[in-house]
Amino acid sequence: MKNTTQPLIVIAGPTASGKTSLSIKLAEEFDGEIICADSRTIYKGMDIGTAKPSNDEQSRVRHWGLDLVEPNERFTVAEFKAYANEKIADIRRRGKVPFLVGGTGLYVDAIVYDYDFPERLADVSVRLQYESMTLEQLHEYCGKNNIDLPENYKNKRYVINAIVRDNVRPMRRDVPIENCIIVGITTDKDILHKRIDDRAEEIFTADVVQEASRLAYAYGWENEAMTGNIYPLIRQYLAGELSLEEAKDKFKTLDWRLAKRQLTWLRRHEHIRWLTLEDAYTYCARELAQSNKS
Repeated sequence: MKNTTQPLIVIAGPTASGKTSLSIKLAEEFDGEIICADSRTIYKGMDIGTAKPSNDEQSRVRHWGLDLVEPNERFTVAEFKAYANEKIADIRRRGKVPFLVGGTGLYVDAIVYDYDFPERLADVSVRLQYESMTLEQLHEYCGKNNIDLPENYKNKRYVINAIVRDNVRPMRRDVPIENCIIVGITTDKDILHKRIDDRAEEIFTADVVQEASRLAYAYGWENEAMTGNIYPLIRQYLAGELSLEEAKDKFKTLDWRLAKRQLTWLRRHEHIRWLTLEDAYTYCARELAQSNKS
């Protein structure tokens, strides 16, 4: 008989912390499916530059939350919450274990704390007052009003989203939803640095340059989805402003800053159990084994 009350396993942590490999290992062992909580991998065609799970990884375990919209389309956290909750329910209906895995803290929180987004968040008139401001002015506004910049702080749309959310805060639970196990991956600083450096070496190839060029041709370098992560560096490389090694070094620095921002967000929450990769596997495996017995 299928167990349709499987717990939601939430695995959060900074970029390059090993979340993907851990979640795949657990999902293979306990018949699970993975919902990616990542605001970059939602875009179609942005595969290498956003470090999406590989084709091999996706063939081993079913993944959701990837390739949801074109790079020039808007996708809100409210839309992610609706999408993820639908997938969680579907995965459970089929007797499998849902895993929510990612480093985008707002995506994780929207599910874990059941955010209730006011309709005003989607009101175009609320956003229009900020559209005429430059990115620098928006950053200054955030600084003056103690608004945390989003992970992709060079993306104007994301910064405006942060401002709008701060002005119209969603209602949320004080404690996590029921039947939910939340772990955060803690990694030694030097090890995380090494992981980020190694991944940069893997990503910075001719293939990612071709990917960026194709996306720029289709959507333009100024498209907001192209203004963050690796893509502006490739633009500078193609323009002769940076050598390949310089672009790679800058990417390592940006990824490290991203990891620190992600950790700052996630560590604000008392309900995350912070564990090493090994301990997180042991803890989640024990909880899932116990759930399947009951």
